[in-house]
Amino acid sequence: MTVYWCEYAWLPDGVAASVRMEISNGLVVSVRANVPRAGTLLKGLTLPGFANVHSHAFHRALRGRTHDERGTFWTWRKRMYAVAARLDPDSYHRLARGVFAEMVLAGYTSVGEFHYLHHAPGGKPYAEPNVMSEALAEAARAAGIRLTLLDTCYLAGGFNRGLDDVQVRFADADAEAWAGRAEAFMSPGVRTGAAVHSVRAVPAEALPVVTRVAGPLHVHLSEQRAENAECLDHYGCSPAQLLGEAGVLSPRTVAVHATHLTGEDIGLLARTGTRACFCPTTERDLGDGIGPARHLADVGVGLCLGSDGHAIVDAFEETRALELNDRLAAEERGRFTAPALLSAATDHDAIGWGEAGRLVPGAAADLVVVDLCSVRTAGISPGGALFAATAADVTDVLIGGRQVVRDRAHTLLEEPELLLAKEVNALWQE
Repeated sequence: MTVYWCEYAWLPDGVAASVRMEISNGLVVSVRANVPRAGTLLKGLTLPGFANVHSHAFHRALRGRTHDERGTFWTWRKRMYAVAARLDPDSYHRLARGVFAEMVLAGYTSVGEFHYLHHAPGGKPYAEPNVMSEALAEAARAAGIRLTLLDTCYLAGGFNRGLDDVQVRFADADAEAWAGRAEAFMSPGVRTGAAVHSVRAVPAEALPVVTRVAGPLHVHLSEQRAENAECLDHYGCSPAQLLGEAGVLSPRTVAVHATHLTGEDIGLLARTGTRACFCPTTERDLGDGIGPARHLADVGVGLCLGSDGHAIVDAFEETRALELNDRLAAEERGRFTAPALLSAATDHDAIGWGEAGRLVPGAAADLVVVDLCSVRTAGISPGGALFAATAADVTDVLIGGRQVVRDRAHTLLEEPELLLAKEVNALWQE
């Protein structure tokens, strides 16, 4: 049994002071507020760990190298494909190890990896068909983060379009071949699920096959207006309607981005119990637009958050952007309460880690400690941390009771920033 005394802690009923927390075997055993100090001090505000529901680890290599270019998502995608073409299992493991370490340092304790970089250049399967998945699993273990591997089905280059030279790395022979490979993957400590890359990459007839794979089910949905227009032209309906008819939308499903939804689409997500995952820093980096977060929440759609392309890895920035973006769209302040924002930011259930995300007895002991005395947070009320703090204010992180960050340093990997610099520079020098 380990005893912690939190100066402040964000409990289900709000921020409390002088909180004693007992942890054993990776779980929270007891939580009591307003008690005398005892045990190890956690100075500042203790939060439940953040959930990074949507990640493409290799996109981290694009940070700071593509942001000043004119164009759209589609022109940016060419640069992303160039990086994807250069990765192999070893380099992907090294890169992802640094990416996952950066996430933990920012306060994330679990990540859903939307993984579609499956095969060797030219599309030839590796001798071990899931070696790229295992590279990610080993990287997550090295960084100490909980991983959900969302094996992504990717079969076409677009509506009635074949795969290009890079996309063949993403694709299996057909949906049944994809499902067989995806279901064969197992790795210690890793949870698995499935993903439909998009309605442009998975033909309608293949969608029911993807739903057969157990675990969380994710899909890129209506990120771009062009995709909506092409889907309407090809199938006579919106992407959400197509997914609904195929049985993809359900309580285990997360619609990622959900930027350009119609009113009917929003109602469909609500009726099927589908969540929506917003990735604000990526969506603004790519110029995607501002999604209808408030409209979705108003009809009961659960919201969650991801850092997606890792233009920034900062759980606080993603969290407050849900509210701040909505203010821009609505020209009104205070659309989401702080508890609602924290709920979206800590929705580990969206990636199959439902035992995490709350500081209550029986929950996973995933704790994030935030400095309340930095130049950014000095003078704030503890409950204002979501709007004032940044990743730089995370001092300590416990995942399953194990301290993975101590005094702003990763305890499992030395100088992850040097790991990232080495791997990213190597990818761009090729």
